[in-house]
Formats: sequence, structure tokens, C-alpha cells
Amino acid sequence: MLAASAGDGGVLVREHDEPEVEPGGLLVRMAACGICGSDVEKVFGRYGRPSMRLGHEPAGTVEAVGPGTRGFEVGDRVFTHHHVPCYDCRLCSRGHETLCPRYSESNLDPCGLAEVYSVPEWNVSRGGVLRLADSTTFEEAALIEPLACCLRAWSRMPAREGDTAAIFGAGATGLMHAMIALSRGFSRVVCADTNRFRLGRAEEIGAAVVDASDPGRVGLVRELAGGGADVAVVAAGSMGALSDAADSVREGGHVMMFGVPQPGARISADMGAVYSREATLHTSYAASDRDTREALALIESSAMDVAGLVTHRYGLADSAEAFEHARGGGSAVKIVITGKA
Repeated sequence: MLAASAGDGGVLVREHDEPEVEPGGLLVRMAACGICGSDVEKVFGRYGRPSMRLGHEPAGTVEAVGPGTRGFEVGDRVFTHHHVPCYDCRLCSRGHETLCPRYSESNLDPCGLAEVYSVPEWNVSRGGVLRLADSTTFEEAALIEPLACCLRAWSRMPAREGDTAAIFGAGATGLMHAMIALSRGFSRVVCADTNRFRLGRAEEIGAAVVDASDPGRVGLVRELAGGGADVAVVAAGSMGALSDAADSVREGGHVMMFGVPQPGARISADMGAVYSREATLHTSYAASDRDTREALALIESSAMDVAGLVTHRYGLADSAEAFEHARGGGSAVKIVITGKA
């Protein structure tokens, strides 16, 4: 079977032995798997998290059920979470499930960007596999994990109806953040990016937009947000965007560092202003299977229409080209790798 991996400064698609199903586990034939910005960083940048496997947004069809596996049958349409925490350790008990030591130890074999992947018993038994409704497409299911990451970030910040939000970065997750803010009754949502195509998508969903290359961008964001944003989300790994976000919030505002910074990245910000405005900086890494269940419920109920974020599709054999496309951005928002489930 084919599987994709990072190597030689790009993506390698090679023949790989088909994994075996373990007791309590599942084999899933991949139907759709999104390319995440962190995947692009693993290939072309300097990703700072433990796992270097590609593809953590997969959905597909159960092909084999391991001995002792309960609750699933061959032919079930499923989304699979690549990491699942223990929910028993000190970190889990304090709401930091994604920092659980077992979280990064659990994974799909060989990865989500494979024709077939194995889901371990740990993931299956702890809620890491979600059955899909017939009305939910595999493409929609491939957006469960990024939406779940966004939802987890919002759960870490206080926000209320009528607030204003500034989103720095209008890629797939940036647009999801804008959609979440609008769905929660925010009075104004502003998206800043240098990509005109993506800003056009932001306007389509109801956000005001600012060209992030404009020297006066911070002033424009503050003006459009009614004198400053209550919440600013940085949906990019740029430290410049984080600095802009810190300058864009109003008194008592909250800044969420959502995008993945490179190891060693440093921020330059007016900390005097941050201090005097009592602005709070939050971070949020990844999502747990609890967040994915919330994301799936929003998608299945049509409360969150994420399907329109998919702009391009590539077959697994063309993954190298797909990653180059994702790296360049251009007229792309969300790129999905498709399989044959």
C-alpha cells in the first residue's frame, strides 16, 4: 500500500507494508485526510512537537476489527483521532489533556496519510474513534480535528455575546475561528491576512478584513473592532502577528496563540501596554477526543458549515504536489488528500 512521509526536504510517497490490526484495535481505509499547517511545518519547517508523522485529520471506512474490539463493525464510516490522553494523570485532571504523556505516545500506524492505517486499542477504547452519520461526508469529517482544535482554544478564554474578535491569519483554522466568533454572537469580527483570496473568503462568511501588509494594520483592526478587540486569535506561527494581536486588544482583552511557532521563536511586544491594559495571553495545543465530539456534533447539526473551506483535492499518490501547493498558499484554503474507502 502507499503511505506518505516527510523526507529529503519534501514528501515521499512510497510502498509500505499494510499494518496489522491489533487486539482491541481497528484497521481503517482512508477516504479523506486534511493537510494541516503543522504537517507543512514538519516537511518544510522546524516543527516543535514530538510526532513527525503526517496526516492527523483522517476519516474512512473500517476494514478490519481486532479481536475483542467492541462497538465497531467492518464497513463503519469513522473519524479517528490520532492522539488520546489517559484522563487520569495530573495534567488531565487540570484540563491539560493534550499535554498528557500518553497523548503523544498514542498514534496511528503508519500515519493518517496512508491507504490503510491501524488504530490502536488505546485510542479505540478511550473514545478516539467517532462513527459518522450517513449525512456527513468524509471531507467534512476530515475537518473535525482542526475545528476541535479551534473549539478547545475558545474554551480556554472568557468570551460573551456582543464581544469583538480579531483573527490574525485567514487560512482554514483562521476562518473557523471567525465562524465560531460569529456563531457565538460576536458583534464584530475582523480578519487580517496578506492573502487576498483568503480575505475574500473571510468577507463571504461575514468578517471585516484588513491587509496584514498595511503598515497601519493594527490601527485598522482596532478601528474595525470598535476601539480594540476583546479577543484576538493568532492563527499563524508568525511572531509579528502575535505582536500585532497584543497591540490590537482593548483593556482586559485576551490574546490566543493558536498557530504553531517554530522552536526558539521570540516575541517583541510593548509589554508596558500589555501590562497596563491587563491583557492576557493564552496558548492552546491540539485537541482531545472530547473536543472532536463537540466538533462532530456541530458539523452534523449544520451549526458549523465547514465544507466550503475545502478548495483543493489531491490523491494520495500526489501528496508531494499537494504539500507544495499548501506551502505556497495562493488560492487555497483547505487541501484534502483523498483515498478510496
